[in-house]
Amino acid sequence: MHSDQVGLDRFDRAILEVLAGEGRISVTELAKRIGLSKSPTQARLRRLEAEAVITGYQALIDPIRLGLDHVAFVEVKLTDTREVALKAFNQAVAQVAEIEQAHMIASNFDYLLKVRTRSMAAYRSVLAEKISTLPHVSSTSTYVAMQAVKESALGDVT
Repeated sequence: MHSDQVGLDRFDRAILEVLAGEGRISVTELAKRIGLSKSPTQARLRRLEAEAVITGYQALIDPIRLGLDHVAFVEVKLTDTREVALKAFNQAVAQVAEIEQAHMIASNFDYLLKVRTRSMAAYRSVLAEKISTLPHVSSTSTYVAMQAVKESALGDVT
């Protein structure tokens, strides 16, 4: 087990499974669903939050309804992959609102970005003015998504 992992029993995993689908559920209802009383459920919930297993609660917003239906995946190659360069790139990526996800990849490129914008024109601007100017970017390749077949926040937590 990695040092940053925490031990979870079946009740902890049940809490996570319910909350992943229904983040606004009351503690009373959550306790009923997992088969514990309210006090131990609440204590477990606080512990999961304190141990950063649960990192927050948020509304899931449909980006399509907001007109943000252009999704591109961008392969990024860097000119430098020493730790200081990676750190600079990571910090800069975190500041670009249009980048929904960024993953360091073990491949012939260094990062894969998921970028969401309103249109191809908006994407071209983000690519030219933001992504291409990130620290140590050597080159990019873009793949435009035609349809999201599956998107979920978290898979099986059990």
